[in-house]
Amino acid sequence: ITVTICEMELIYNKIIDILKAGQVAAICTVVSTKGSSPLKAGAKMIVWENGKIFGTIGGGTLEQSTIEDAIRVINKRTPELISHDLNARHKMCCGGSMEIYIEPLMRLKKLFIFGGGHVGKAVAKHALDLDFEITLIDSRKEIFSDWSFSGYHTVIGDYPKMLPTLDYDDNTFIVIATPDHPTDNEVLAFCIRKPHRYLGMIGSKTKVATMKKNLMSEKIATEEELNRIDMPIGIDIHAVTADEIAISIVARLIREKNN
Repeated sequence: ITVTICEMELIYNKIIDILKAGQVAAICTVVSTKGSSPLKAGAKMIVWENGKIFGTIGGGTLEQSTIEDAIRVINKRTPELISHDLNARHKMCCGGSMEIYIEPLMRLKKLFIFGGGHVGKAVAKHALDLDFEITLIDSRKEIFSDWSFSGYHTVIGDYPKMLPTLDYDDNTFIVIATPDHPTDNEVLAFCIRKPHRYLGMIGSKTKVATMKKNLMSEKIATEEELNRIDMPIGIDIHAVTADEIAISIVARLIREKNN
C-alpha cells in the first residue's frame, strides 16, 4: 500500500499544529522495505508522549512496538533508526522487513528578552535563525516602531503587570537587559522564582555584586541560587558594541541549549 498526497498533507498539517501548540511528539517514518510489508517507504505516523497516535506505519504488533520506541525517543530526545523483521519479531505473515526512522518533534525553546534597547534587539536579531521562540518585552512602545526585523513577538507594558502573564517552563531562556538597574533587579527577583533553563543579566561586576547583596539581604534568593545566574551575562570575548555583546550572549545561549 502506498501513501497518497492527501495523507501526507494531513500528516504535515498535524506537525504544524503540534509545533504551534508547543506539544511534544515523535515522527515515525518508514524509510525502506524489503519483501512484503503492510506499508511502503514514506508512510508516517505521529506519536505523542502519552502514546496517542495519528497516521499509521502498518498496524498490529509492529505499530505497538513503534509507539513504545517513539516514547523512548521522545524521552531521550535522540532519533533512532530501527529495523523490523516482520515474521521473526512480530509474527506477521507478510514476512518482509522494514526500517523505521523515529525523530523527536520537540517544542521550540522560549527566549524571553527583557529590554528592547540596542542590546536586546541585537540578541533577538542574532538568535532568529536558532530554534528559539523569541519574545521581546519592554515598557516603551515607541522603541519598536522603526524596527523592521520579523520572526519574534513583542510584549509592551509595565513590567509588574507583564511579568506574571508570561508562560515560563523548564525550557525557557531569559535575558535581562532593561534600561535601568532597578528594573533589572525587579525582573531578576521575579524570574529567579520561575521555571527556567537559563537566566542571565547584563551589567558590570560592581552592579552584579550590589544586586546579589540586596537580593540576599531581602531574602529573595540564596547565594547558591544567585551563583547559578549568568551575570554578567554572556561569554567574555571583550565585546564593545551592541552587536558584539549580543553575539557573546547568543553564544552563551547556544552553549546552554546544546549542553
